[in-house]
Parts: sequence; structure tokens; C-alpha cells
Amino acid sequence: MDNYLKLDIPKRGMPVTILTGFLGSGKTTLLNQILQNKQNLKVAVLVNEFGDINIDSQLLVDTRDNMVELSNGCICCTINDGLVDAVYQVLERDEKIDYLIIETTGVADPLPIILTFLGTELRDLTYLDAVLTLVDCETFTPEHFDSEAALKQITYGDILLLNKTDLVPPDQVDYLESYLKTVKTGARVLRSEYGKVPLHLILDVELCQLQPQFLKDDSNSYKTTKKSENHLINDGFSSISFQSKRPFSVVKFQENFLDELPDNIYRAKGILWFKESELKHIFQLSGKRYDMQVDEWSNTPENQLVLIGRNLNPLIIQQSLTNCLTI
Repeated sequence: MDNYLKLDIPKRGMPVTILTGFLGSGKTTLLNQILQNKQNLKVAVLVNEFGDINIDSQLLVDTRDNMVELSNGCICCTINDGLVDAVYQVLERDEKIDYLIIETTGVADPLPIILTFLGTELRDLTYLDAVLTLVDCETFTPEHFDSEAALKQITYGDILLLNKTDLVPPDQVDYLESYLKTVKTGARVLRSEYGKVPLHLILDVELCQLQPQFLKDDSNSYKTTKKSENHLINDGFSSISFQSKRPFSVVKFQENFLDELPDNIYRAKGILWFKESELKHIFQLSGKRYDMQVDEWSNTPENQLVLIGRNLNPLIIQQSLTNCLTI
């Protein structure tokens, strides 16, 4: 990756990138690519989860003291005080931070986050560089826009990163790019596999199309923020969390959960413990496609799983997962 960035922080304040994208588009993978290839840049990360268990913070690399976790819940609904306070924690660190990246949940409306940087005192301390929206080339269809959040993630994106291009034919990627350009004109469109993209194309790019001068006053920003809080109700999204100190059975997990997966579960991710293995299994599910990576346990083994979807029945899903546990 080309990582040469010339940051002019004193003139503009700390640069900020908002990283968004629908469920399973690859935001955490891209964030890991940035953290692994940032060279001498000191990058702070704010990660938010939609659910009771913060899985993403456990999957990120090289965060250490530069990690600030927001309270659980959708970032666009808990944004007012929590985000501002978290940004101040970054700004007040003894060690200067060069860049701030905010990873939203897959069901977040990015507008309230944008307005927090443009319509509060943060506009004098930070510089909103770009809204970067990831798109899963394999699963994205116009039906995603049945979700208010998915539509706004595209319409407010300054950079549209078409990810997972290796999973579909080139003509499908071409069609998707042409279609998205009709939805959002003027965005920088890039393509990637596994979130690999030269950093100079996505960081310190000064592409944010919304700037403070476009806001009439702070009260207008507040009204827009409050109005957008209803999008989760409109979209019907909910999350279910599952934890257990007992291991799963591999066969039961396959037969009782994966083989019976409801169509209204769009996304699942977690840290899984199987009786048949001494390793930690990092589980990622997007649509019907899932992946498991293995790693060594650095803590006491346990199961932690978050599922996101529409109109979920928590009792049925919890019982299904309980049936996968060993006695």
C-alpha cells in the first residue's frame, strides 16, 4: 500500500474519516488494513457496535491505547454526548494523534455523525476529511434501499469503496458502479478485495462535500439529528446477543443453527468456542455466506455472538443457540 500522507493538522484541526457501510460490507477488515499499514501515523479509532457485546473491538489489531469505545447501541442514536466526549478524550491525550477514524455500525445513518463534527464546537478542533462508504459487491442490490440507513450511507458517501470484487464477475462490478453513480453523483468510486486500498486514496483526501458553511445554525443540526433517530424503528432492525461459558458442539452448531438460519438474519459475528477444538474461532456471517478464522485464546474461552436482522424472534434464536451447546 502507498501510505505517504502529508497532514497539515495545525491549519485544519485533527482530520476525521467516518467509515460506514451496510451490514457485512467489510468495515472492520478495512480498518485493520489501515492500522496495519499506517506506518508512522498515530491513528485513533472510535468503534461502535449495534448490540450488547462489542465484537469489533476484539477483532481489531494494534489499537492498544489509541482505542476509545463508545457506549453500545447504534452510534447515530447515542451520538450527542457520547461521541463528543470520546473525541475530546482523543484530543486531550498527551501523545498527539494524527488521524481519527470512526467506524459506524452497519445500520447507522451517518448524517448525525457528520453534523456532530460540523455543527458543534468540534468544527473548530477537527476537520471532517471524508465519509467513506463500503459496499459489498456480492450482496448489494437496490433492495438495500428498503433500509433508510443503507440509502443514506450511499447518499452521504464522499468515497464509495466497492469491496469483495473477487466474489463476483467484473461486469457485475461495472453494473453496480454505474448504478451507484446514479444514486450519488460526484463520489470517488474505488474497488477493493479484502479492503485493500492505497491509503492516500482514502485518507487526507479533503473530499467531504458537507462543510460548516452549509449549516444554517446549530439548532437546525439538532433537529436533523433528532429526526434521524427513528430510522431503526422505520427499518425494523434489532440485534440479539448470545453468551455462554459452555462450548458449542461443531455438529450441533452446523445442524441447529447454520442449516436452519432464518432469512431475516443479515449479519452475525462473534468469538466461538467449540468443544472439539483448542483454538478460538472468529465467526463472520453476511447473508448466507460465513467464514471462520482461528486464533489462539488470550483469555478464558467462552462464546460471544451478536446477530443483526429485521423482526427477529429472540426467544427462538436464543433457544436454537442453546441447543448447540454441549452438556
